[in-house]
Amino acid sequence: MSVETLPQRSSRESDGSGGIGRRQVHAVAACYFVASFAALGLPPYLTAILPTLGDPQARWAGVLYIVPTVFSALGAPLWGRMADRFGRKRLLLRAQLGLTVSFLLAGAAGSLPAFTLALVLQGFLGGTFAATNGYLAAALDGPRLSRALTLMQGSARAALVAAPILVGALSPWIDPHRQYLVMAVLPLAAALLLSRLPEPERPAAAPASEGRTDRTPGVPLLPLYVFEFVFVFATVISFPYLISLAEQRLPGVSGTTTGVLFALPHLCYLVFAARTHTLFHARPHTGIALGFGFVALGLAGHAVAYSLPVFVAVRLLLGAGLTLGLVSLAVLAAGAARGRAPGRMFGTLELVSKGGAVAAGAVAALANGRYGAAAPVVAGTAAALLAAVAATALSLPSLRKRWSRR
Repeated sequence: MSVETLPQRSSRESDGSGGIGRRQVHAVAACYFVASFAALGLPPYLTAILPTLGDPQARWAGVLYIVPTVFSALGAPLWGRMADRFGRKRLLLRAQLGLTVSFLLAGAAGSLPAFTLALVLQGFLGGTFAATNGYLAAALDGPRLSRALTLMQGSARAALVAAPILVGALSPWIDPHRQYLVMAVLPLAAALLLSRLPEPERPAAAPASEGRTDRTPGVPLLPLYVFEFVFVFATVISFPYLISLAEQRLPGVSGTTTGVLFALPHLCYLVFAARTHTLFHARPHTGIALGFGFVALGLAGHAVAYSLPVFVAVRLLLGAGLTLGLVSLAVLAAGAARGRAPGRMFGTLELVSKGGAVAAGAVAALANGRYGAAAPVVAGTAAALLAAVAATALSLPSLRKRWSRR
């Protein structure tokens, strides 16, 4: 991913950033990638794993798919508060080691209850999103933090594209169930690398204003949480049934083509995130409004996509919205972290984000069961349109000033 992360530090910047510079941020991004790689690569293969554990029809696949997400959301605020109290590096290491233990248990599980327990532990003991972002927010501020958060999203998108492909390629030699044992090596290696990084400290400001700046909260949290929830809901709701929708609309389409269609929005993020940050870091409310608008257009286009060129076009529109939205949310999160305990804030943000994903999965399942594979994208379109209107209103200076007092 060609994200322009951090500028080269001067000695003055180095002294004021808790030892976190360009190389350290890249190391954290690499660790986030391998953790996301392991966590995202295997769930799509639950339908192949569960028959070996006593569920011949894989009826529990849908429920187990969201179990780690639910328990990650429940645990994130607790781990965030503990990070603020006991140290962000310790809790980041805890998250990686928690994934290692849970993957080992999942790979060794011989029954459905044991496997389910391993997935519960994966969610509760993991939480690398909040731990990673809290670690970065304790050392970086302003544009440097938002660029770093943009890079972390790029790591997750790259993992989302690459992980299922590698798991599928390994499947003829290693059963997907036992691949959990192999994947346990990744977060363990990440923990070893992270152990060499420093404990971050708040970046230094000008002496005359440093204390006041550190105690003064940044942008308001409520709009950030609302936009995060709705954005995750609107984008994730199209994921579960995209492949079946493409197969219905494009008879005879190959699995490779449907995989590329699924990956296109995430590839857009990888290519354009850095440039988008440069254009919108000073006007994130405009960026998030445009992001929701493009997401609504892209999702609405899925309802009328009956040819491959149209499918590609609407997936690219969704990719534009995904890129604008995620980058702008990173800028808003960086502003909100100013003057606040980062562990607690990013823990709550993960709770909100995972809540949006769970809600999207539930609504997608209900809508698909009652109205067909096109119904989830219609629900996502409505949510994105409402959020686009709200974000456009908040981009007006008078309303934004009113919210900033809350």
